[in-house]
Amino acid sequence: MLQAIDKDGNIIEFNENDLRGKCTVMYFYPKDNTSGCTREACDFRDNLNRLLSYVEIIGISPDSVESHRKFQQKQNLNFTLVADIDHDLAEKYGVWKEKSLYGRKYMGIERSTFIIDADGNIIKEWRKVKVAGHVDEIIAYFQSI
Repeated sequence: MLQAIDKDGNIIEFNENDLRGKCTVMYFYPKDNTSGCTREACDFRDNLNRLLSYVEIIGISPDSVESHRKFQQKQNLNFTLVADIDHDLAEKYGVWKEKSLYGRKYMGIERSTFIIDADGNIIKEWRKVKVAGHVDEIIAYFQSI
């Protein structure tokens, strides 16, 4: 069981099984309040009304629930953020990867998005996501099915 901040800013317990019965976009991002992650979160926020007819949005990163609360408040985010501190979900979905920055190797989140159907199956995934235009890709996917 993981902690999360729901769309109203409340701390909740998050269990993947709670997603059964609804289609969900789960997106993994590296860190709250960084430029790319902020742009991505705000793109989901700004397009939520276009997505809600299809799915629920869940953002996941290894940041703490308190970091998520501050990020949500600062950016007026209107969807749930899950604190995957021990990167259990990230490992389960294969997005906890070795990364490299200026020759330094470290473990971190590979920006990825998964669409999970009502039965809990992955029906679409995007790996190594580029932030620009990504939410439009997701919307185009739903419009095509």
